[in-house]
Amino acid sequence: MDNSINPEPLVNFAPPRDFATSLKSDLKETFFPDDPFRQFKDDKPTRRVAKALQYFIPILEWLPKYNLRLLRYDILAGLTITSLAIPQGISYAKLAEIPPIIGLYSSFVPPLLYAVFGSSKHLAVGTVAAASLLLSSTIDDVVSSKDNPALFLQLVFTATFITGVFQTALGFLRLGILVDFLSHSTITGFMGGTATIICLQQLKGFFGLSHFTTKTDVISVMHAIIKNRKEWRWESAVVGIVFLIFLQLTRYVAKKKPKLFWVSAMAPLVTVVIGCLFAYFAHAEDHGIQIVGHLKKGINPSSIHLLNFDSKYLPTVAKAGIVTGLIALAEGIAIGRSFAIMKNEQIDGNKEMIAFGFMNIVGSFTSCYLTTGPFSKTAVNFNAGCRTAMSNIVMAIFMGLTLLFLAPLFSYTPLVALSAIIMSAMFGLIKYEEAYHLLKVDKFDFVICMAAFLGVSFVNMDVGLMLSVGLGIIRALLYVARPATCKLGKVPNSILYRDFEQYPGSTNVPGILVLQLGSPIYFANCTYIRERILRWIREEQANTVSKGDILENVFLDLTGVTSIDMTGIETLTEVYRTLQANDIKMAIINPRTKVMEKMITSKFVDTFGKKNIFLSIDAAIDACRFSLHNSKQHNNAPLQSLVV
Repeated sequence: MDNSINPEPLVNFAPPRDFATSLKSDLKETFFPDDPFRQFKDDKPTRRVAKALQYFIPILEWLPKYNLRLLRYDILAGLTITSLAIPQGISYAKLAEIPPIIGLYSSFVPPLLYAVFGSSKHLAVGTVAAASLLLSSTIDDVVSSKDNPALFLQLVFTATFITGVFQTALGFLRLGILVDFLSHSTITGFMGGTATIICLQQLKGFFGLSHFTTKTDVISVMHAIIKNRKEWRWESAVVGIVFLIFLQLTRYVAKKKPKLFWVSAMAPLVTVVIGCLFAYFAHAEDHGIQIVGHLKKGINPSSIHLLNFDSKYLPTVAKAGIVTGLIALAEGIAIGRSFAIMKNEQIDGNKEMIAFGFMNIVGSFTSCYLTTGPFSKTAVNFNAGCRTAMSNIVMAIFMGLTLLFLAPLFSYTPLVALSAIIMSAMFGLIKYEEAYHLLKVDKFDFVICMAAFLGVSFVNMDVGLMLSVGLGIIRALLYVARPATCKLGKVPNSILYRDFEQYPGSTNVPGILVLQLGSPIYFANCTYIRERILRWIREEQANTVSKGDILENVFLDLTGVTSIDMTGIETLTEVYRTLQANDIKMAIINPRTKVMEKMITSKFVDTFGKKNIFLSIDAAIDACRFSLHNSKQHNNAPLQSLVV
């Protein structure tokens, strides 16, 4: 039977590109979708070198344009975030079960490196609670922070080094796609679950407990608190509650009146200062209120000699470094982008990876542990009016001065004050409204979010993260294996063809069924696509019989099909032969470049016929009008061969 329905093919049947050209195009789209080198490809060689340096080292781009007007804003912002970095640094170091001074060191060197290599104007660098807890809980599996604190600290520095190498490699290889597997739902649930267990762990400080569990799940923590109830100190609890109420009141004021953001930003430092004075004059240790202890003067000592790559510990340390590195990247990049959008600006995710990587590599050499871009500090930096990354340099300078002259003054900081600071910060990470929004908008996203939340809260952080990411991957695979297909109809008073379900008033041409495939055609979804096409045809035949028409033509709109493999080609061939055997003509609409190349190379075009491939639905309809028959003059026989 002659299947020709198009007398003059208009489609471009150019010879397929050679392998090298095709590979270059694919690699460019995979690793350089933003085409970062387009800005200087036409410049002279010397100019290219200058622009390339500016691209890879962003400070070379903005520093020559810097002026005193910008500096005054950055000094104010830098001083403000320093006031937050001091109590947070001590608090999160305590959470990571390492010496408090390490938390202060981590706000000195890393911000300097980020100012040089980072692309965000607003991101403020520092330690974060989730990474601190994840590091300590993972390394605690092989070395106890209480029994062998020196070795524990060595492994923390080593994990930080591995994090830095991992992040830098991702940036240079432009593999940010790995971070994309941590979806918004996963991060929301993970951070909420982490905040919950961190809050519960702070009850140790609130009650002044000496003995506690090393596990992080809710049940173990609550069991430890109840089991050690004889150690509870009411004095510590009262002081903690007072500090917590004060911190929450300042957050409430800042939320109601954003111009008073500095009230909330300064509150943690005020808490630490008042706590130090109270502990010193009231002899708090005599009443069961524990304090931080000695903090030595001086800037970061070298720690490169402390890196420990002993094979006995390396698997656990590598796991801690890679997992926390991914989470820190996802959190830092997401936060940087969020604040950049507010100013109608953009940041480069791959530059951020490289900047974070350099921060953590050099940080591990200079007594720092894992750093990224925490939300609270970045929000304060943004609201304080920062203009450039110079605010991080200002923070580093003030932190250096603090380490040189003021560090011992914080030795009397009550642990309960740090617990209150951590707990207050964590309340903001439990986003009930966001979870409820996910429930209303997308139930599967809500399930992914709750898997992370419940897994982290009741099992451990690794399980919660893997559960959530696993569900996300399953969802992505389902999208691949069960792609969207729809029947198209012509929207009245227009030349547009749209989904019948979305536009019920659309009409179709008698005798013609137009189907749209909306995803790549791969081995994983070929069976589904074939069965779905044949089902559409059977349903259309049933409708045409009731109207006295017959189905003579099936059009497959491949506009949304970006690629196809050999199994996909075979599937189209099978569908074509099945329809041909039942006197139904098939046409293909607008195949994309990669699809057309595969069709030509596989000889599908020769078998199918160039005259059956069209640029548009209207062109196909015009070409086949002469072959349409009146349904009253023909019998519409059942399409038995379509039954799979």
